[in-house]
Amino acid sequence: MDADSRIRDAVEEHWRASERGDSEAEHAIYATDAVLDYPQSGERFRGRATISAQRGGHPADRHFAVQRITGHANLWVSECLITYDGVPSHSVSIMEFSGQHVVHETQYFADPFGAPDWRAALAEPMPGRTIAGA
Repeated sequence: MDADSRIRDAVEEHWRASERGDSEAEHAIYATDAVLDYPQSGERFRGRATISAQRGGHPADRHFAVQRITGHANLWVSECLITYDGVPSHSVSIMEFSGQHVVHETQYFADPFGAPDWRAALAEPMPGRTIAGA
């Protein structure tokens, strides 16, 4: 198995473990000194143990649905729909690897929004989706 296939498998397992609530497996992908950034809040979490602790303390019922994973070599991007107590949030996770472990992750979150009527004639639904009205 080549390096890209091994990393893709590790990223897929990370998200499966996130969904099933297996914190140890979820965080095995991170280097011990990994950094996680949340640009929208300005927060930085340093170290696998800290990353795990901040996620483990989340009070919401969380679910993860991976929409797409793409990457090569040391840079991998996951697009996910994460629900917190049933409320959806789109997420983009950018993972930078050194060897087989994430050394830096930046995660962006965005709330869904309705499409305005003025561009309805230009748009088509994404596969498996419907266009939400404004």
